[in-house]
Amino acid sequence: MPLSDLTGAVWRKSSYSGGSSDNCVEVATNLPGAVAVRDSKDPSGPVLTFTPAVWRDFLKGVRDGDL
Repeated sequence: MPLSDLTGAVWRKSSYSGGSSDNCVEVATNLPGAVAVRDSKDPSGPVLTFTPAVWRDFLKGVRDGDL
């Protein structure tokens, strides 16, 4: 799902990063119909986008220990 305009994205880091580390991913969940993920070390670099349903399934898999 390509998104051409991410200027409105509100990026947040994982709570596991302690908020100060640059070695983590950032997620934007405020985009209409999409969840965007980027590397915090390269904020102007590539961004992966997922549908909210796919992102929920991914998080469930992580929480359940399936991934």
